[in-house]
Amino acid sequence: MSKLIPITLLALAIPAFAAAPAAPAKGDLKGDLLPFTATEKTLPNGLKIIVVPTGFPNLVSVQIPVQTGSRNEIEAGKSGFAHFFEHMMFRGTKNTPPEKYQAIITKSGARQNAYTSDDLTNYHTTFAKEDLETVLKVEADRFQNLHYEQDAFKTESRAVLGEYNKNSANPISKLIEVQRDAAFTTHTYKHTTMGFLRDIEDMPNQYAYSKVFFDRWYRPERTTVIIAGDVEPAKAIALVEKYWAKWQRGTYKSVVPVEPAPNGAIYKHVPWPSPTLPFVSVAFRAPAFSEQNKDQAALSMLLSLSFGATSPLYKRLMQDEQKVDQMFDYAPARIDPSLATIAARVKKPEDAVMVRDAILKTVAGLRDTAVTAKALEDAKSALKYGLIRSLDNTEQIAGTIASYAHYRRSYGTINQYFRLIESLTPADLQAAARKYLVDDALVVTTLSHEALAPAMASLPKLASFATAAVGAPIDILVQRSKLPQVRFKLVFAAGSAHDPKGKEGLAELTASMVASAGSVERKTDEVTKELFPMAGSFNDQVDKEMTAFTGSIHKEKWNEYMAVTMPMLLTPGFREDDFKRIKAAQLNALQLDLKDNNEEEFAKERLQTNVYAGTGYGHPVLGTVKGIESIMLDDVRDFYRKAYTQGAVRVGISGDVSDAMTASLRQALAKLPAGPGLPATAVPLGKKADGLQIEIIEKNTRATAISLGLPLTVTRAHPDFPALWMAKTWLGEHRSSSAQLFKRIREVRGMNYGDYAYIEAFPGGMFQFFPTTSRARKAQLFEVWIRPVAPQNAHFALRVALTELGRMIDAGLTAAQFEETRDYLMKNVFVMTATQDQQLGYALDAQWHGTPEFTKMMRDGLSKLTVADVNAAMKKHLSATNLSVVAIAKDAAALRVQLLADGLSSIKYDGDKPKSLLDEDAVIGNMKLGIRPAAITITPVKQVFAE
Repeated sequence: MSKLIPITLLALAIPAFAAAPAAPAKGDLKGDLLPFTATEKTLPNGLKIIVVPTGFPNLVSVQIPVQTGSRNEIEAGKSGFAHFFEHMMFRGTKNTPPEKYQAIITKSGARQNAYTSDDLTNYHTTFAKEDLETVLKVEADRFQNLHYEQDAFKTESRAVLGEYNKNSANPISKLIEVQRDAAFTTHTYKHTTMGFLRDIEDMPNQYAYSKVFFDRWYRPERTTVIIAGDVEPAKAIALVEKYWAKWQRGTYKSVVPVEPAPNGAIYKHVPWPSPTLPFVSVAFRAPAFSEQNKDQAALSMLLSLSFGATSPLYKRLMQDEQKVDQMFDYAPARIDPSLATIAARVKKPEDAVMVRDAILKTVAGLRDTAVTAKALEDAKSALKYGLIRSLDNTEQIAGTIASYAHYRRSYGTINQYFRLIESLTPADLQAAARKYLVDDALVVTTLSHEALAPAMASLPKLASFATAAVGAPIDILVQRSKLPQVRFKLVFAAGSAHDPKGKEGLAELTASMVASAGSVERKTDEVTKELFPMAGSFNDQVDKEMTAFTGSIHKEKWNEYMAVTMPMLLTPGFREDDFKRIKAAQLNALQLDLKDNNEEEFAKERLQTNVYAGTGYGHPVLGTVKGIESIMLDDVRDFYRKAYTQGAVRVGISGDVSDAMTASLRQALAKLPAGPGLPATAVPLGKKADGLQIEIIEKNTRATAISLGLPLTVTRAHPDFPALWMAKTWLGEHRSSSAQLFKRIREVRGMNYGDYAYIEAFPGGMFQFFPTTSRARKAQLFEVWIRPVAPQNAHFALRVALTELGRMIDAGLTAAQFEETRDYLMKNVFVMTATQDQQLGYALDAQWHGTPEFTKMMRDGLSKLTVADVNAAMKKHLSATNLSVVAIAKDAAALRVQLLADGLSSIKYDGDKPKSLLDEDAVIGNMKLGIRPAAITITPVKQVFAE
C-alpha cells in the first residue's frame, strides 16, 4: 500500500556539506555508490558545473538545483516565495517569452519539471543529446533574464493559492503544517514549502518584493548546472561557459535564525471538517545533515528500522492487531536541524492513544537497547541496493545526483554520505536515539474528524515506558565535582578466588573478554575506533575477590560512550577468534611477562601463592599454564552468566555527573541478570612458617630477587590496621627514601634499587607509587620486598632485612619515630587518594570492607594511636623468624648451600665506609638463621605456576 505523503513532505528527504573536490571526480573509490566519473568546474562567477557521462545513449538530463528554498524566507510576511519562483521561472524572458520557450522545449522532445523543498529549488529537463546547446541557452536566458509583468505575477500567485487549496484537502499536509508551526519558534522551518496561508493570500500584493527575492537568490554562486547522460564533458563545459559565464555574482548576505533548544513536549490537535480516519504523528527534533557526523544518518536509519515495513511494531499494528492502515517514518536530511516523524493512520478513534503509546514505547526502547548488527547490515544493504536499482536511466541518475549535490555543490556528496552510512554501527544508532529521542524534543500532532480521548492531550514521559528492572534497585555511589571527566567503576564480587579447580585464570580471562573483545554489535577494532576520538576508555582489573571495570569519558561524550561500552558488558561478543587471541595473551602474560621478564613481580606473586597454597588465593590472578590451557569459550560464557549479576556489583561514579548520567548507568546495569552472583568465598587461612621456609626458583638471571612475608588476618576492617600501617611505613614505605629498609640496604650500602614493606598485597609495585584500589581481600600478606641484588650479596641482603625487621618488632618505635611517622601519614593519606580514580576506588573499597571513608578512617585511627599500640600490634602480628621466603636465583644450589651453612656472609664496597657500618656488617654477617635442610626447596622456573 502506498504512503499518502504529500509532495511537500517527500521532496528531498536527503542530505549538506563542505568544499568540492578537484575535477575530475571519479566514482571508483572503495565504497562509492555511483560508478561514474564526474568532471567538475567552478566558473569565476561562482557557478558550479558537474558533467557526468552515464553510458546511456542519446539522452541528456540537465538538472539545475538552486540553493534557495523555504528555509531562506527569513522576512516576516514573505513566506512561500521560493516555491512561487518554481512557477514563475516558466514565465520566460523578453528574448524567449513563454510560448517560444515551450515551443523550444517541445521541439526538443523534452520532459521538464521543477520542485521546491525547504533547502532548494531544482529545475530539470531531459532531452535528446543534439539539443544540449539549445537547452543550455534557453535555461541560461531564463535564469539571468527572467521577466514577468505584474498581471502575470498576480495570475501565478492565484495559481499558487490554488495549489495550497488543493494540498489542504490532504490531511497529512495540514498535519505537517501544524506540526512544524508548533515545533519551531524562530527558524524558517516553522512554515512549509508552500508558506503560511496568510502570506500566500497576500502574495498578489508583493510584486515588487518578488523582484527583490529573485535578485537575491537566483545567482551563480548559489546554482549548480548538472549535465548527465550521453555527453562529452569538455564540450558541455564549453557550452555552459558560453551562455552562463556573464551571469553576475550576487552580493546579498542573509542569516537564517537559529532555533533555540526545545524546552518541553508539545501537543497539537487538528480538527478535520470532513470524515477521515485519525492520524497520529510523533516527532522529535532531528539533527542536520552531515557527511561527517553520523547523527542524522544514524537517526534516519534507526527510525526506518524501527517503524518501517520490516519492524516489529509495523507488523504488530498493521498485520497482527490491524489497528492502523498506514504507518511510516520520515526523517528528511536538511541543512539545519529539522524534525523526524513517525506517523500512523488509525482505524478507530478509540485506538489513537494506544497507537501513540505504542510508538512512544518503541522509541523509549531504542534508547535502551541497540538494534542487532544483522538488522542494521540488512537495512544498509536494502538502502544501498534499492537506490542503485532505481538508477536505470539518465534522468534518474541526474536527479539523484542533484538531490545530494545541492548541499555543497559537489558530485562527491552522495558517495561520501553512503560511505558514512556504511560505517554506522548499532551503537551509533543507539547514541542518536539517546541524544535526540528525548522528552523535551517531543512534538505529538493528531488530526481527526471525531473527538479523541482526553488522554491524548496528556503526554507521558518516555521513561514511563522503560522496562522495569528485575531485582532490587542498584545503588550508585556518586562523588560530584567540577571535573568534566566522568569516571565510573563497576566492581563485581568475582575474582580469581572463584576460579574453578583446573580452570585457574578463568576470572581474568572472562573480564578480558568483556573489556577487550567488543560486543555483539561491535568488534574490538570498531570499539577502539569509536572510543579514540572521544578519548574514552573502558578497562578491567581482576584480583582475588574483585573484578573492576573502570570507565572514563568527558561528560559531553557520555551518551555516545555509553552506547559503545555498555554493550560490551551487557552483550559481550564472545567470538572464538577473540577468545583465542586473549587466551594466548594471558598465557604470555603469565609465562613471559611475569615469569621470564620480571623477577621482582614473579617473586612477590610466588610468595603470595606459597603462603596461601591450597586456598582460593593459592594461584596467581593470571592463573596457571594448565588452567589457562584448559579453559574453553563455554567456560567463559558460564562464568560471565553466573558472576556478572545485579546483586554482585558495586557502582561508583565521579566528576561533573548529572542525574541523567546516573540514571542511564543504573538503567543499563538493570539489564544484568538478577541474583546475588557467585557464592561467597571462605576466608583463606594462610600458612604460618615455622622458622624460615625458603623456596629458591632456579632461573637464568643476573641478579637475585627476594620476597619474604607471612599471612595477615588484619584487613582494613581490623582495629590494628592503622597500627600496622604505621609500622610498615616506618620500616619500608613504598618508594620512600626515608624508610628504614631503604636507608639501610639501598642508601647506606647501595645493594640494590630499593626495599619496601607492605601489609596489603601490592601487585605491580615496580610500576607505580601508590597501590591500586579494587583489590580488597579477606586476608592479607605482610611482605618485605628486596629488589634484586648481586648473587654474592643475596645471603647478606636477607640477613640485613631480617635484622631490621627484628629490631623494629623487638625494640619497637621510639616516641620520636612514632610522631614523625604519624605526621607523615596524616598528610600522606590525602596524597594517596588525590586522583579521581583513587577517591572513587577507595570509597568502593570502604563499602566492601564495611569501614568509613578511607582518609577519615585512617586519620581517626592514627589520631587515637599511641606508640604502645603500634609496638604491641607489631609483636602480635609480625615476626622476623617465622617467615616464608622466595628467592629467584641463577645458581639455586649454591645459594641453598650458603643458607644451610649459615656461615659468614659479607659485602664488598667500592668506596670507604665508616667503621660503625663495617662493625654492623660483621654482626649481621654472622647472624644465625638456623634454617633446616627440609625448609629449603629448589624449583625449576618451568614448574612454577605450571598447574
